[in-house]
Amino acid sequence: MEQLIVKNMSQKFKDRELLTDVNIELLSGKIYGLIGDNGSGKTIFMKSILGLIPIDTGEIWLDNNKLGKDIEFATNTGFLIEVPSFILDYNQYQNLKLLADINGKISKQDILQVIAAVGLDPQNKEKVRNFSLGMKQRLGIAQAIMEEPELLILDEPMNSLDANGVTLIRELILSLKKEDRIILITSHNSEDIELLCDVVFEIQDGQIHQLN
Repeated sequence: MEQLIVKNMSQKFKDRELLTDVNIELLSGKIYGLIGDNGSGKTIFMKSILGLIPIDTGEIWLDNNKLGKDIEFATNTGFLIEVPSFILDYNQYQNLKLLADINGKISKQDILQVIAAVGLDPQNKEKVRNFSLGMKQRLGIAQAIMEEPELLILDEPMNSLDANGVTLIRELILSLKKEDRIILITSHNSEDIELLCDVVFEIQDGQIHQLN
């Protein structure tokens, strides 16, 4: 995926217009940051460009495909939005394998490698219900990146991580940028945005403005 273009997009939520006439372009090979107050519309925007919820007006283009017309959902994507959810009585590998089987694109070895990449022990057979919040967050990131998506959306990826985990995931996100994909992240930690993002957008009063 070379580009994602949003044209004249407006979006309501519970009869309130959260986003008004949004126009932005995201290009591969860059990390984009999205900041804004709680309730400003960050999550709605991310779900909209993935095709998880329909937009009220405007257009979303992924390369030459119009979302909602040529394709129903954004293809070749990975995302972590809000709190990651898993089958609690499965272990980490079983959870990822269940999702990987849908597309059949990756092997057992690929799954074990991505578990290690986010700082989890690939040999751990413990049920996910016994995982800490930080471990579940790492597993959520593993799920988002495991099929090497062209569009990667991470909503507060550093949530619940300790200092070592934050450093590891920051390095991982930067390494993924080198693989020529579009990455969009949100974070309430300004340091995450400053260290990771090439371009920063802010949502304020229903508008999305580029800050740099």
